[in-house]
Amino acid sequence: MRAGELFLLCVTNYHRIFVVMKPADSSKQIIERTVALVRGALADMRLNPGATVIVALSGGADSVALLSVLADLGYDCRAAHCNFHLRGEESMRDMRHVQTLCRDLGVELYIRDFDVPAQMAAAGESVEMACRTLRYRWFDELLDRERASAIAVGHHREDRAETFMLNLMRGAGLDGLTSMRPVEGSVVRPLLALSRGEIESYLSARGLSYVTDSTNAENAYRRNSIRNRVFPLLAEIFGPGALDAVVRTVGNLERSRAVYSEALQSKLARYYDGVSTIDIAAMVANECQPALVLFEILRDKHFNFSQADDIIARAASSGIEFRSTDGATVAELSHGRLVLTDAARVVLADKSHCVDISHDIESPVCIRVETLPVAAFAPGADPCHAYFDADVALAPHSWEIRHYRRGDRMVPFGARRSKLISDIFANAKYEAAAKRQAWFLLCDGEIVWAPALKNSAFAPVGPETRRFLHLQYIPK
Repeated sequence: MRAGELFLLCVTNYHRIFVVMKPADSSKQIIERTVALVRGALADMRLNPGATVIVALSGGADSVALLSVLADLGYDCRAAHCNFHLRGEESMRDMRHVQTLCRDLGVELYIRDFDVPAQMAAAGESVEMACRTLRYRWFDELLDRERASAIAVGHHREDRAETFMLNLMRGAGLDGLTSMRPVEGSVVRPLLALSRGEIESYLSARGLSYVTDSTNAENAYRRNSIRNRVFPLLAEIFGPGALDAVVRTVGNLERSRAVYSEALQSKLARYYDGVSTIDIAAMVANECQPALVLFEILRDKHFNFSQADDIIARAASSGIEFRSTDGATVAELSHGRLVLTDAARVVLADKSHCVDISHDIESPVCIRVETLPVAAFAPGADPCHAYFDADVALAPHSWEIRHYRRGDRMVPFGARRSKLISDIFANAKYEAAAKRQAWFLLCDGEIVWAPALKNSAFAPVGPETRRFLHLQYIPK
């Protein structure tokens, strides 16, 4: 204990609460330095004093210091505390502590109780991911409701180093290794330049108390193991500056990422229309690392690098589909292009629709139907029109309309054998989007007409025909 400091130590079954009874002699300098660092960080974020900020307040040292500094700097702070009820009475202790703190600081406090097991069951998430999902979903609601400028979280220097180590062991690239940034969307991290020790010194100087999560000492979670075991070992091997070296590395990578991102944006515009189509053939022809460029386009759509590499390896193929890791997007190779489609639309497209061809069809497509005497038969070559022997076609059959399915075949008019629809698509130079939009009329499970694409040999009008069906496809 340093001279000039006096602490009262209170012990419960779960935790320790540190309360500073008398500030140290250097309190003023500590407070001024901390405030100056945070003020500079906020200026870089262009978050001006007076702005409304949602402060994520757990009651731990980091969040307490963050709330205190932001309030002192003149921000309109609204504290938000999540009670996940995962640590029994300790969770209630944390809630009581933030209530007292906010009352003393004159800060408005919002508290929400969460059912973490229910979120885990519904989304298939781990405890950590379920808590994160619930927390940030609520923060976003508060951001809109309070018309706040930002959500402030108390991550500090060691948190950034821990995240770097976690992502390093996951094999992350530049983006992952620098993932804990000062600003990410509406989330700001004003304390990243401060160490845990500096934060605790500030709290001591300000006479503020905080709570300690008892699970921080447990090594069941990887982040805790890095903090409690890996970093002390690195300090033992490389000296007390080991953690500083990790943080400097993150800073160096952050600068490299900025240059990389700027150069990458010019490349992406060459190949991606920004909506649904990526020119894979041009990418392969012009880039020394086409898989990396493709991955940067597909990253936000939840495709991984292995998938990007596989797509590039099959760039000359058509009809091959890849599904994003979250299942939301389907990417299909089509004649040197990669076409992105909402997976929900793909599922919808797979649905069959029963129809009655004895009269006009209005849904899901528009087909005009008329029955005429054979004397009026005057066929044309337009595949938007189909002609069938009416007595054959109107006999008891099961008729349906649907989109393309892999492996579909039909017997084109004039042919003796069936052909793959994929080959018919290729001959017609159909892109992936056109393939998805194409409709097929089926009789008893067999494709008998591809409207606007190909007629079939089903129920042809011949010498024995007395009347015929004329079907006309009307594109919507």
